[in-house]
Amino acid sequence: MNYKLQCYGAVLAIALCLGTNSWAEEEQSDAPLNQEKIEELMAAQAPQKGEVARLVKPEVAENSLLVYDPWEPMNRGVYNFNARFDRAVFLPTLRAYRALTPDIVEQGVSNFFSNLGEVNNLLNNLLQLRMKSSGITLWRFVVNSTVGVAGLWDPAEKFGMYQQSEDFGQTLGYWGVGSGPYLVMPFFGPSSLRDASGLGVDYALDTHLDLLALQDDGNQDDIRIGLALLGAVDTRKNTAFRYYETGSPFEYELVRFAHRQLREVQIEK
Repeated sequence: MNYKLQCYGAVLAIALCLGTNSWAEEEQSDAPLNQEKIEELMAAQAPQKGEVARLVKPEVAENSLLVYDPWEPMNRGVYNFNARFDRAVFLPTLRAYRALTPDIVEQGVSNFFSNLGEVNNLLNNLLQLRMKSSGITLWRFVVNSTVGVAGLWDPAEKFGMYQQSEDFGQTLGYWGVGSGPYLVMPFFGPSSLRDASGLGVDYALDTHLDLLALQDDGNQDDIRIGLALLGAVDTRKNTAFRYYETGSPFEYELVRFAHRQLREVQIEK
């Protein structure tokens, strides 16, 4: 469900963006570090024509800041767009939301969306043959949907049942599919060819399951848009990262590297 909310949030965000007349201050210089050297290394490691296996999992050094990024010019443009949109639209909306909403309500909203995502977590844990995590996830969903009143509270965590987050991108990685080229997605941020494909599968699954039974509601479009906006704001609230506040002129490279390392840890855990 989280992916569905984010996708609808992206559509709504475009509309908000078109109505915004000013952008935030210009972002810091984003010139790549040792660009000539990186391009030389990329050229040496980029897959040759027909070498599909290397495109899926290129041979990039494990312990370096170098990440396979053949679409870097496009990715940098999207990264800068995301930064501007975040400052001009997302963060002001978030500040208003936090000022107007009591903490207990904010936590309830976060718990609600987290609980909706448990079915997707369960299916991906099963696909990765993680039986213990699957059992924990199933019980979390049952307990929080009942005792926790539709997921507004998270009593399961108090019983020692912590969330076992998994997505289809991690499932693909578990079965040996390489991350492929680095990709910065509008609104969603850092990703990869594999994870972007996984996002599409998760979104389709959430839409098909329709846990809130919106297909039978005559006002389903209005409800979806409202949930999309609320879910997008909640997701941003729970994301501590702020663009161009790292203090480094090479933020793009650092974020790219950190994202790759994070996904590797998530898959290998």
